Amino acid sequence: MGVAGTGKSEIGRRLAGLLDCAFIEADDLHSPENVERMRNGHPLTDELRMPWLNSVCDSALAIDESPVVIACSVLKSSYRELFRERLPGVRFLFLNGAPELISARLEAREGHFATGSLLESQLATLEVPGGVEEAIWLGITLPPDLIAERAAVELLDPAHST
Repeated sequence: MGVAGTGKSEIGRRLAGLLDCAFIEADDLHSPENVERMRNGHPLTDELRMPWLNSVCDSALAIDESPVVIACSVLKSSYRELFRERLPGVRFLFLNGAPELISARLEAREGHFATGSLLESQLATLEVPGGVEEAIWLGITLPPDLIAERAAVELLDPAHST
């Protein structure tokens, strides 16, 4: 989880490979209308996000194997609560970094609908996980392989299990 540009997809794919499990790219489940809206620099409202978030949960529940790695922003605590309700045992890895680094990544990214124009609204929407959420925080300055390896270690460490 995290704002656009933190590497959710790249690290999620690598983590799924390390864990030998399924991977879901939540961005692939957006409606065409939502994609067009974001491509034009307009953030999604809660009303527009909820069907998408439920679709992400439905996709995860349709996979027979466990675990499943999902790359999804889930910026608000209420979105993560929906995941906790729908996906028992879900764990959150919070990818975070300096806004300047994230902005530079978004400016360099090609072919994705979430551009730098959405970063400000994503940062404003982000409710940093804490307290009972027990998210695992991962800084994004390391290479993706190292971040994925650290994520795998954290997830497999019994001291971090829920």
